[in-house]
Amino acid sequence: MPAIKGNKFVIVGGASLLGSNIGRHLLDAGAGEVVLLDNLSLGSASAVDDLIADERCSFLRGDMLRMNELFDPFDGAAGVFNVAGFLGGPMLANPWMGLDVNIRGIQNVLEAARVQGVEKVIFSSSMGVYGKITDHPCTEDAPFDWNGVGPVLALYSGSKIVGEGLCQLYHQEHGLGYAALRYSNLYGENQHTRAIDGTRVVNAWKRIRDGQPPVIEGDGTNVTDFIYIGDVARANLMAMEANANGAYNIVSGQDTSFNELIDALLAACGSDLTPEFQVDAAKVANPTVNRLNVSVAKAKAELGWAPEVDIREGMRRLVVWLDAERAAGRM
Repeated sequence: MPAIKGNKFVIVGGASLLGSNIGRHLLDAGAGEVVLLDNLSLGSASAVDDLIADERCSFLRGDMLRMNELFDPFDGAAGVFNVAGFLGGPMLANPWMGLDVNIRGIQNVLEAARVQGVEKVIFSSSMGVYGKITDHPCTEDAPFDWNGVGPVLALYSGSKIVGEGLCQLYHQEHGLGYAALRYSNLYGENQHTRAIDGTRVVNAWKRIRDGQPPVIEGDGTNVTDFIYIGDVARANLMAMEANANGAYNIVSGQDTSFNELIDALLAACGSDLTPEFQVDAAKVANPTVNRLNVSVAKAKAELGWAPEVDIREGMRRLVVWLDAERAAGRM
């Protein structure tokens, strides 16, 4: 599998939260060339200003739904990171486009990679492929359980399952290396507000900085898994270099309730505000669970990866970035 140092890599969705962080890690690891490809429908060019200041890095506006726009940037690339995709909120707003991007998009990426002789593709998948998590611990062979999962989340999860299937097909039929990385809730520098839980974190920070109590939906005992973006970017590089193919949970492995999350956010903000609790039945919601216990054993064994940043340190880093964005008039 391709080494990072000295090689060319393309990040499809390079102006996104994860794409920009992967780009920074690639440059720090000595990549010879990094191409950030993005149509800017969701990402922001300002998120990569510091990256393209490096002569090894370039930004190219392109769309994964137009395969012809992938061939030139993929030429000579050792690996491709497919980060672009629709999340739950945009999928609700435009399911037609969401399914096109999440399914036809990865199919175009894989075909262009095959034609151009790319060695490996890293596909950004999701814990959504499990639907409602009921088994403990949750390992990569857990089935998709969509009982109690709303239609929008079922569409999103289904699109990621199809994406993983396409990666497997291209590996089987054409020998294209791949890793499908199943993320939990990403957060960190360059935080966007398109994911359900990411939006709640940013909204809570805004309220705290405005002197208002943060809002917790329900009683706050619902748990999820939050993974710091730097840990995820590092996992992408390790998956690219690993002599392994398959699907991997890239998560913190720690169940975090929303009460604990907001407590960590308040501490990072140095605030003594008391949260408010409310319910908004009109919002898209993830399935309610009180335990996840997602396993990272396979990623540790085959990729050598393990999370390093806990929720309190991660929230501290996020708040530093959000405060800087507000001071600069961008938030």
